[in-house]
Amino acid sequence: MSKILTNKWFKLGCVLFVYLLWTLWIGSWWLLLGVPVLFDIYITKKVHWAFWKKKGVEKQTKTVEWIDALIFAIIAATLIRMFFFEAYTIPTSSMEKSMLVGDYLFVSKVAYGPKLPNTPLSVPFTHHTLPFTQSTKAYSDLIQWPYKRIAGLGEIKREDIVVFNFPAGDTVVVGRENPDYYSQIRGQEAAIRYVAQEKGLSVTPEEAWSIARKQIWRENEIIARPVDKRENYIKRCVGIPGDVLEMKDAVLYVNGKKLEDKDKMQYNYDIIVNAPFNKVKLQEMGISMEDINGGYMGNNHYVLPLTVEMVEKIKKMPNVLSVNHQEDDGQIFPYSPNYPWTRDNFGPLPIPKKGETIDLTLENLPLYDRIIGAYEENKLEVKDSVIYINGAPADKYTFKMDYYWMMGDNRHNSADSRYWGFVPEDHIVGKAYFIWLSLDKDKSFLGKIRWNRMFRFIH
Repeated sequence: MSKILTNKWFKLGCVLFVYLLWTLWIGSWWLLLGVPVLFDIYITKKVHWAFWKKKGVEKQTKTVEWIDALIFAIIAATLIRMFFFEAYTIPTSSMEKSMLVGDYLFVSKVAYGPKLPNTPLSVPFTHHTLPFTQSTKAYSDLIQWPYKRIAGLGEIKREDIVVFNFPAGDTVVVGRENPDYYSQIRGQEAAIRYVAQEKGLSVTPEEAWSIARKQIWRENEIIARPVDKRENYIKRCVGIPGDVLEMKDAVLYVNGKKLEDKDKMQYNYDIIVNAPFNKVKLQEMGISMEDINGGYMGNNHYVLPLTVEMVEKIKKMPNVLSVNHQEDDGQIFPYSPNYPWTRDNFGPLPIPKKGETIDLTLENLPLYDRIIGAYEENKLEVKDSVIYINGAPADKYTFKMDYYWMMGDNRHNSADSRYWGFVPEDHIVGKAYFIWLSLDKDKSFLGKIRWNRMFRFIH
């Protein structure tokens, strides 16, 4: 048996079997070019592939052994991160109380199928920027691969918690990444229009947008990022291709049916008290110090994100005078006079599906202009009230990809699809799968560890 296991032809056969299965899974026959390389490594040995080792020497130096182990570890870890799972940390409170700030989790790439990198040339274990730098790219644009997703275990289901590349992260203001680039332009645009109105001047939205954009570019360093190098976001998928969403008074309906709120879902509440809250008691309820300190508006007025259970507990406190669901405010996607929607009231909104053809009009164009121009890479123009796609007049459009609608469980404190729109299928990274560690930033030493959240599967 030992002779068989050490036989070079047996070793080659085992490696080739695994390699060909991997090639079949990925679906790229270019990988067959690696077969002669494997044959040479195990049989002919004409090429010195392990160039860091001394050829013909069985006992290598300690330095060479360490280099050999390091190279193997980097390759293995890179393949695992690319095809199977990747570690992720919850950085914000947008998914509380389902996911907490300080949760460390594994994201399954095989759940929906791993997508091959758009920018394969990158520094291992980095995302988009080199450590200790603000804007130095950790990748090269020299090679750009088109979108390709290989077979996975299933499809995205409604209510899945999904990690994806931030759609509005294609353009970035260096050093000022939050809010995103487009939100900053909208803010500048609103200020320009307000000043013009005060001075009695007439400025169209298009003119205000152009002025705001030029100002942002003049005062900041602006960079672009490919899809796979945009920030990773985590939200709950509430709309899948073909769904119709509608939000009425903060209640979400999918295809005409109410989508049941999760027990841990939060909304902001206006709370009036006759004496300040005991912060320790609020912490014991699960409210973070950041929310407590930032939620005090003065004059015994608090704005706090609460679950239904928390609301009932707050109401029973002797110093509480009133607790009210916070008023809806602010315009959201698609930021058009045709759609005066808000975060708690929007829709009906159809979710685009691959292969679906829609009638395209000036009225519904704001819903789909970013899909047509940015995500599906067409040249989109409007001239004399006529829509042109790639130079030809268009009154219909067929979608090339599936799209999804993502929302945070912390409904009033989540930058989600309500603010930047649909998530294309090529932005999907994977499914949040397993929490292996959870640390509370408001605690110290061993008290930081949330023992009850460790080694839990995510549902």
